[in-house]
Amino acid sequence: MHHNKITFEVQPGGTLQGEARVPGDKSISHRSIMLGSIAEGITEVTGFLEADDCLSTMESFKAMGVSIEGPKAGRVTITGVGLHGLKDPQKPLYLGNSGTSMRLLSGLLAGQAFDVVLTGDESLSKRPMKRVTDPLRQMGAAIDTTDDGTSPINIHGGVALKGIHYEMPVASAQVKSCLLLAGLYAKGTTSVHEPAPTRDHTERMLSGFGYPVTREGPTVSVQSGGTLKACSIDVPSDISSAAFFMVGASIARDADVTLLHVGMNPTRTGVIDILKLMGAQIDIINTRVVGGEPVADLRIRSSALRGVAIPEELVPLAIDEFPVLFVAAACAEGQTILTGAEELRVKESDRIQVMADGLKILGIDATPTPDGMAVIGGPLGGGVVESHGDHRIAMAFSIAGLRASGPITIHDCAPVNTSFPTFVTLAHCLGLKIKAHKGDAV
Repeated sequence: MHHNKITFEVQPGGTLQGEARVPGDKSISHRSIMLGSIAEGITEVTGFLEADDCLSTMESFKAMGVSIEGPKAGRVTITGVGLHGLKDPQKPLYLGNSGTSMRLLSGLLAGQAFDVVLTGDESLSKRPMKRVTDPLRQMGAAIDTTDDGTSPINIHGGVALKGIHYEMPVASAQVKSCLLLAGLYAKGTTSVHEPAPTRDHTERMLSGFGYPVTREGPTVSVQSGGTLKACSIDVPSDISSAAFFMVGASIARDADVTLLHVGMNPTRTGVIDILKLMGAQIDIINTRVVGGEPVADLRIRSSALRGVAIPEELVPLAIDEFPVLFVAAACAEGQTILTGAEELRVKESDRIQVMADGLKILGIDATPTPDGMAVIGGPLGGGVVESHGDHRIAMAFSIAGLRASGPITIHDCAPVNTSFPTFVTLAHCLGLKIKAHKGDAV
């Protein structure tokens, strides 16, 4: 699972035109494997994202005795073993670069009968896990990490979990989902109060599998004792992946792109709201509901963006899209200010600092702050930037090439395979002048 080095080179002068369906939603793909594995019966998944992160989740459940066929052209068949049918995997579960896998599995596995160790690559091994291990310990979980609160995570099985009411200090869908999954195995009621709305794919999918979930305002609860019944899941296109082309079509000249079957979950559409505030032309067409999740087609055309102060209530609804939103800000007239986004500093990289550094190399006035950034739009030049092994940084700077006056070279791009393995091919087909090279040299 260790990546060879890949470098992206983007030439100036491209645009984006045509229609495309970006790959399946990563969050929903992860959860389809997790819940399908502990359901009763056979779950059929279509539109599954065949990327490293989701495959890490799949391999983990195979190691715990679940029969999973595929993925083949996005189709996966999972023969569920029920809530208590998982088996001791015999060796540590390696989760690559996937923070979602590690945090959600910590909850799901805290109530099992066997011991298990969760490990990941160098990047994942630096990411904070106390945000899930602390509340899991309050539920009675026997769970150990490094002294820094990072992985490997050692989970000791055979303990009795009890439901708790948890007030999340920071809005996080991964923490909420972790505790709800642990709540399936905990005596009594487990409830999580969120200080701001976060993505609700776990709650929607639990309901889709017939497991009762209660929501009262900002608090969501589950009780143990239910069962999950297998179902069919059609995974919509990932709005986080679509966001690169939304920004690209907004900033490129003569662009007109339609993105098909995009997930429009209201806890994920902050990127559309922010771009519209900046003046983007985004038409939402053919709205429908597929498998409990709202989807639509999006048509995006070139527009003159303007700088804005991003409303803090939209930040949790667009947390993964800020690398490319910073590129939109660099191409907007005036200043864009982001606050309330300190979470960005503990993603696959410190996304605030890394984006600020790269934008400065391209000639943009970008000032990082502890919880955000101030970006003054201006002409983008070419240059050589570092992605620091962060897939979203690599793709964001690729999109910047649509407005750059010179070539942009982006190093350390192999991790794009964790979320969007077809990015270069799809971007090239739509008109971005991008090539990928093995190794650091171009």
